[in-house]
Amino acid sequence: MTLTKILLPEDEMPTRWYNVLHDLPTPPPPVLHPGTGQPIGPDDLAPLFPMDLIMQEVSQEQYIDIPGEVLDVYRLWRPSPLYRAHRLEKALDTPARIYYKYEGVSPAGSHKPNTAVPQAYYNAKAGIRKLTTETGAGQWGTALAFACAQYGLECEVWQVRASYDQKPYRRAMMEVFGATVHPSPSDLTESGRKILAESPDSTGSLGIAISEAVEMAVQDPTVHYALGSVLNHVLMHQTIIGEEALIQLAMVGETPDILVGCTGGGSNFGGLAFPFLREKWAGRMAPVIRAVEPEACPSLTQGTYAYDFGDTLGMTPLMKMHTLGHDFVPDPIHSGGLRYHGMSPLVSHLYETGEIEAIAKPQTECFAAGILFARSEGIVPAPEPTHALAAAVEEAQRCKESGEEKVILTALCGHGHLDLAAYDAYLSGSVSDRAWDDADLQASVAKALERLPAIG
Repeated sequence: MTLTKILLPEDEMPTRWYNVLHDLPTPPPPVLHPGTGQPIGPDDLAPLFPMDLIMQEVSQEQYIDIPGEVLDVYRLWRPSPLYRAHRLEKALDTPARIYYKYEGVSPAGSHKPNTAVPQAYYNAKAGIRKLTTETGAGQWGTALAFACAQYGLECEVWQVRASYDQKPYRRAMMEVFGATVHPSPSDLTESGRKILAESPDSTGSLGIAISEAVEMAVQDPTVHYALGSVLNHVLMHQTIIGEEALIQLAMVGETPDILVGCTGGGSNFGGLAFPFLREKWAGRMAPVIRAVEPEACPSLTQGTYAYDFGDTLGMTPLMKMHTLGHDFVPDPIHSGGLRYHGMSPLVSHLYETGEIEAIAKPQTECFAAGILFARSEGIVPAPEPTHALAAAVEEAQRCKESGEEKVILTALCGHGHLDLAAYDAYLSGSVSDRAWDDADLQASVAKALERLPAIG
């Protein structure tokens, strides 16, 4: 019998996170202080993060042990299943073998609790009483609200206005877990009021929401900020995805020929890809590793590799990353989790050095792949991983033409049960594509890139 679900026993769950910084062929550029232009030190980050996370951010150790208190919460859903997509393969009539690591089994319905839980744990350990954050599609805000509930922390979330309006049940889910949720831009912060004064009808962006959450956090020493993607420690926490997938593929005697993952800030992609990069560098396998992003927000494929702020108002340290400009406001596409102006410095560095590939997909092609996947595999995917599914389908169709029996691996990083309004819009024909060749999109990015911070 050929397995459909490859299940890892609970007692075989990995107990360490993998730190790709240890094995990078070339070190990434340092994070800089926005005032001095010099590399930042731990003290510079102390107003926002507990020291445990700061040390993980800069650590060069290859592995970091997962605390027992975190593993206890992980066991609510981990290890997550790896599926062989037999029915999708049949629908595509492809000789390729498609596997997907399904993170929608978590309490939040996505991969985001993999980092939300340790972030809440380390903050609670440090005596923090509340965490502030931003959220796009609501996946990260939901995950942090759940995690804060596990450790008795308050949670305050600024949700990008476009998603706040599109996804009211995400807001409700965050509130069920105990969070307070505001649409961003809001009139509660100087950052939000500034944006609203300039653009009263702003649909918001992750950069704006980050500015608001950071502003609130730095005013109170008992409040910290939590970020759901981009930073090194966040991507490291997500590597439990790839570590489990390596064991599960070995259980059925497979190694991937190609790995595809959706990329917004880079946490889901890095979480799946980094352990496989380690194996590739060690000569144990040789997969092509491909990041997939939306054409409406193509930071990797069309962005500039430069130092930029992580937020719109310029309150964060400067990171060397592929960016569309920190005050670029993306089109309010349905993949709210991929609407970020920049890409993780680690993912950007790996792309810049040729270790990974990147492509951009229009949202109609992605929704079509999501519909095909739902009708064959029975899971409605969140709009974000439909980008990876579209790339997997494309690769499987190439295999049909060439006759190659490639092994394709992807991460289905969340379900779309609270994104059905987006599918409704697609099925009714009201979803359109915003592509890079749209002149106004290029002009908007060019204008934003003119305002990149000057580095001495």
